[in-house]
Amino acid sequence: MSVLPLVFTSGWASGINAYAVVLLLGIFGATGLSDDIPESLQRPEVLIAAGALFLCEAVADKIPYVDSVWDAVHTVIRPVSGAVVGALLAGQSGSLSDLAAGAIGGSTALASHAVKAGTRMAVNTSPEPFSNVVVSLAEDLGVAGIVTFAMFHPQAAAIVAGALLLTGLVVLYFLVSRIRRFLRRRADRREEKRLVARTGWAPD
Repeated sequence: MSVLPLVFTSGWASGINAYAVVLLLGIFGATGLSDDIPESLQRPEVLIAAGALFLCEAVADKIPYVDSVWDAVHTVIRPVSGAVVGALLAGQSGSLSDLAAGAIGGSTALASHAVKAGTRMAVNTSPEPFSNVVVSLAEDLGVAGIVTFAMFHPQAAAIVAGALLLTGLVVLYFLVSRIRRFLRRRADRREEKRLVARTGWAPD
């Protein structure tokens, strides 16, 4: 069970930024900082692809509304990435079955992705764009910090990741009403645009 904390932490981080997780784990393995990273994550082509996609996400994640579209596209990608990384980590150590580790990594990634996507929808209700940049930078730094911490203190990192996940779920619960208002206003704006397109008349 020694790899379980790392699987859980990487799953949580994958739900926020899967490409950063793959890139960081690959670098830690390639540089010899950790012996728990499978060679498949250290391959140069994997690191290059993860680095390029991380840069794309770093830009898209800081643009209002574009970040929500990006999150929607990654609703499947992030949990799958968390499951694959978890299974690979388990296969490397042999202390957990691939299936169990994949389930842990994938489900944790799905939960943290839901928190991230929901929080971003709430942030997008703000008229100014700076909050998106601040939240995105906090997420990037948080993922980098927790994954790095997990390399040296996996149990403590898993506790921190669990606390952050629980806190995020609680915050998301209280943000549901704000998210619903955001979706309702967006639907109303779309309906107004359709009305204008059909009649050429804009409602007061």
